[in-house]
Amino acid sequence: MSKLVDTLINANLVPLKPYESARRLFSGGQDWLNANESPFANPYSIDDSNFNRYPSCQPSGVIKGYARYTGLEASQLMVTRGADEGIELLIRTFCTPGKDRILICPPTYGMYAISAETCDVGIERVPLKPDFNLDVDGICAVDNVNLVFICAPNNPTGTQVKAADVERILAHFKDRALVVMDEAYIEFDMANTWATKFSQYANLVVLRTLSKAFALAGLRCGFTLANEEIIQALMKVIAPYPIPEPVAQIVTQALSEENVARMREQVSYLNTERDALRSALAVLPGVTMMGDVKANYILFRHPQSSDIMQFLVSEGMLIRDQSKQLNLQHCLRVTVGNAEQNQRLLSLLNTFFNQTGAKS
Repeated sequence: MSKLVDTLINANLVPLKPYESARRLFSGGQDWLNANESPFANPYSIDDSNFNRYPSCQPSGVIKGYARYTGLEASQLMVTRGADEGIELLIRTFCTPGKDRILICPPTYGMYAISAETCDVGIERVPLKPDFNLDVDGICAVDNVNLVFICAPNNPTGTQVKAADVERILAHFKDRALVVMDEAYIEFDMANTWATKFSQYANLVVLRTLSKAFALAGLRCGFTLANEEIIQALMKVIAPYPIPEPVAQIVTQALSEENVARMREQVSYLNTERDALRSALAVLPGVTMMGDVKANYILFRHPQSSDIMQFLVSEGMLIRDQSKQLNLQHCLRVTVGNAEQNQRLLSLLNTFFNQTGAKS
């Protein structure tokens, strides 16, 4: 069987390493601060009377609810199985395998590259500058791409992008490529959304998710926002029944006025906890704060990052090692949890530093 697989597998998949999600890397543990999930689990109700029927491809309650939330027309958005499916659909729709390329700006979210490699689409990499700003000159020097992916706020650096930089990139690729703004964490920095700019930029696409601020990571529900022509092209590729009926019901409830208000209260709480946690981490021995805090996670560097990870995992505290990412050697990323989880993290770190005799 192994020989048969080796014979039949797509050649472009042979060297591919699958995305190392938080759940693949670690299971168990007491505190999960490694996947940028919300610490809140909110209640919803389910009606099972239609479970014997196939769901709608684009459930009207979901579409209307998210259109209301964003202030967009229903024709300007589509719902997908997480923002990850939006990434894959964009690549499958607008890139020809073995011919076309995308552009990414590492260190950044890993699924842009994984999805491209899976589809046999090439990748141009223009690294972020040392301060984690976009290298606009480098990006605009690349012409042979169909999609430009920009994560804003960027994962894992927590940095936002300069509006003038994005405007220049959009203008440069006006008649050449789509510019995709991944706004998975935008609720933590809503003033900088690009979802209000579609009338100005025909080549703009925005990705969203309910996994982070809406505390619905387990549902796998995301959105692609763009001008109607782009959405209609994507609809040619999407699966016939992408959103299960229970997911559609819960998402429709989550997008109600009352529950959107609850989401915003929880985001405010997490932003406050984030700032307090960052201040506490910044004074720990040997810690260097990295990037910014425009999302629900914090990135920091420590020369003993590997030992810190090993100690925290042994204590049931899971965070994320980002050391394999470009220019992030010895960097760790911690999701902002509730007050109790954040204090437990700080207590464990203090224990580690006391045991190892680390000094500032």
